[in-house]
Amino acid sequence: MMASLRYPMKDNTVPSWAVPIIAIVVPMIFIVGIYIKRRNVYDLHHAILGLLFSVLITAILTVSIKDAVGRPRPDFFWRCFPDGVPKYNNITGGVICHGQRSVIEEGHKSFPSGHSSGCFAGLGFLSWYLAGKIKAFDRRGHVAKLCIVLLPLLLATMVAVSRVSDYWHHWHDVFAGGVLGLVVASFCYLQFFPPPYSKHGVWPHAYFEHIHQTEGERNIQSTTNANLHHQSLSLDLSGSNEIRTPSHALDSMEEGSRAQ
Repeated sequence: MMASLRYPMKDNTVPSWAVPIIAIVVPMIFIVGIYIKRRNVYDLHHAILGLLFSVLITAILTVSIKDAVGRPRPDFFWRCFPDGVPKYNNITGGVICHGQRSVIEEGHKSFPSGHSSGCFAGLGFLSWYLAGKIKAFDRRGHVAKLCIVLLPLLLATMVAVSRVSDYWHHWHDVFAGGVLGLVVASFCYLQFFPPPYSKHGVWPHAYFEHIHQTEGERNIQSTTNANLHHQSLSLDLSGSNEIRTPSHALDSMEEGSRAQ
């Protein structure tokens, strides 16, 4: 309890309303920018779906775990005793919190960090997305590409670290939140896109399925046209034979009449 006296409540360096902007709006800007440049509607559609699924699933898991675990935040002492004077029950010896009820309830939601999980869910998906678009794992040793891929993760890490410096989370909470968000982002990306190191890692699965389907339809159409052309040729040949047969018969009849 005395250790908590060193951690008075502090304002958030990154407020809660900034998390959706960092986790959703920032990746969306890159996704729309790539769509404007390359004009692939399949990529735009599935990238937005994957991003929203990643953030939404991570948020649901984070809130569920927070309510189930109920771990106190590092500044819980000051939430319980805003004036810094602890109070205890004279009979039972239990702690008597005299702070605001909502503040105390929020103080029991330390594990895992929602800021960390949300930012790693959105920016982690962006890292996967950029890795596929710039072909970061093409085995050519471009370090600059690797730096571009790591920039979103660096931003998410800075947000996570700020939660420890603000005494809102333990480092365990931040680490667990980051791992949770990154794992969910990875699953959501691979659900819609091939791995970035794949030769087809640039575009989503649906785009290549569309290409294969289009090629199949073209092959079927070309085969049908070839069959129709072959049938028309055979009909022309049979028609010419039918025309020639009566002409030969007439010639023979004329020759017969002349012989008589």
